[in-house]
Amino acid sequence: MRAQLEPDLLNQPLLEVLGYPLTFLELFGTISGLLTVWLAARANILTWPTGLINNVAFFLLFYQVQLYSDMLLQVYFFGISLYGWWHWKQTRNQPGRAISVLSQGQRMGLALLSVLGVLLLGTAMSHIHRWLPTLFPQPAAFPYADAFTTVLSVFATVVMARKKIECWWLWMAVDVVSIVLYLQRGIYLIALEYVVFLLICLSGLLQWHRLYSVTR
Repeated sequence: MRAQLEPDLLNQPLLEVLGYPLTFLELFGTISGLLTVWLAARANILTWPTGLINNVAFFLLFYQVQLYSDMLLQVYFFGISLYGWWHWKQTRNQPGRAISVLSQGQRMGLALLSVLGVLLLGTAMSHIHRWLPTLFPQPAAFPYADAFTTVLSVFATVVMARKKIECWWLWMAVDVVSIVLYLQRGIYLIALEYVVFLLICLSGLLQWHRLYSVTR
């Protein structure tokens, strides 16, 4: 069920789409998010400044629907986007040059860290409304699923900033879980956006593989 919020400029419905009240914040976050992923799939450096705008919109949106892990994730995204912007500038004129793959050891380490991170963050978010009731008056919704998308997004962004192909596999896992999660929380346009993200990620995987093969 959609969270009950105090009316303000950001969450007042702009229009209804098939009976669904679409707010400015959800629409703006959706458009900026789609543009960010589309640019990333093409190894375009503009993905990073566009992503900064998307981070601010989603920070506000996820707070409103009690997806606190996703909310805090936007703070991390903001910082790593600045790093990714800087790092991609080093190969701006040769978009495929720095694309590479993780070693087998790195993949195993990433899997282990992901499992531990989900367990720790999910447990913490399960109790955050008790620890910080003023900031988080409502219990976290689906804390472990939310933690899964958060932790994998953290690693996916780092891997993408380093131009490793595996980032797209991580993003696709995030997208699948996010679609279900956002449908459950009643933010249907964002759920639909993640369906599109999933398709763009597949395109990005193929595109980066092509660039990697050409420059090897």
